[in-house]
Amino acid sequence: MASTLKTYSRTKRTLLSSLPSSPPSVLASPTPTPKAKAKKAAAKPPPKAKAKTFTQLHFCIDQTILRTCALCGLSYTKGAPDDEALHKAHCARVQKGMEWGREEEKEQLAAGVVEVASGVKLKDRKKGRIICFKADVGGKIGSKLSTLLNTINLALSSPSLTPEILQASKVYLFLTPSITSTLREKIVGCVIAQQISTAVAIATPTEYSGACEPPSPPSPTTTLVGGIFCHPAPLPTPLGISRLFVSSTHRRQGVASHLLTAAAETFVLGCPLDPRKGQVAFSQPTGDGSAVMHRWGGGGVRIYEE
Repeated sequence: MASTLKTYSRTKRTLLSSLPSSPPSVLASPTPTPKAKAKKAAAKPPPKAKAKTFTQLHFCIDQTILRTCALCGLSYTKGAPDDEALHKAHCARVQKGMEWGREEEKEQLAAGVVEVASGVKLKDRKKGRIICFKADVGGKIGSKLSTLLNTINLALSSPSLTPEILQASKVYLFLTPSITSTLREKIVGCVIAQQISTAVAIATPTEYSGACEPPSPPSPTTTLVGGIFCHPAPLPTPLGISRLFVSSTHRRQGVASHLLTAAAETFVLGCPLDPRKGQVAFSQPTGDGSAVMHRWGGGGVRIYEE
């Protein structure tokens, strides 16, 4: 009986032959492990640092770095960021005034803000209104007033008002409609009226020219710009004007006269004061303030020390 023999061939089966068929690209690029990612990131060169920029400064011995603005009169250091920022904000307030908006209107009842005049006509045919409140007010109105007084003191080269003076004073603001918004107004003028007891009368040109015996009697305008001659005897005076300010773009429109008149008529309730009778005094006015004082007061305004 013939036997049939079966032959078997020994073939080596590899791992690839046992796997299902798949595209070569998938098998050729396995997913990198976290260690491989870390090694790859470490192999990358570090990014180049950006070159620092420097500013070259020069000393100019023959030129001063102090500048005096022709618009606001403030002296500042050119090139100093703090000084230039202060000058920019101060110059804008001196020229255009400050804003009076919704925030202040919401607090006017609590702060005791009173409108003493409305529809006030200026020389350029624009209209405004005058409001009044205590100078020692707090809140947002007090913060606004503090910024305004700092601007006025810088512009007039005057010291800050003490808390005692503020407690005895009232603030009069002249407001005009804002061009940019109907809900806001511009503070274009300010008067600080103070309760005082005495002041001194201003000497006439004939009186001080006879006392000093100058070569020729100077005119009142020329002499008042540099200094004011007064009689030494104190006289009873109820109202003092410690600060008077009008923004430069609104001057010569009658703002100062309207503010002074409102202060004289309403400072003492039910008792209007007459500057021509010596019932109003100014606190050492500047040259421009002296001109306003004589024009508005008719020569009867007195001088007092704060």
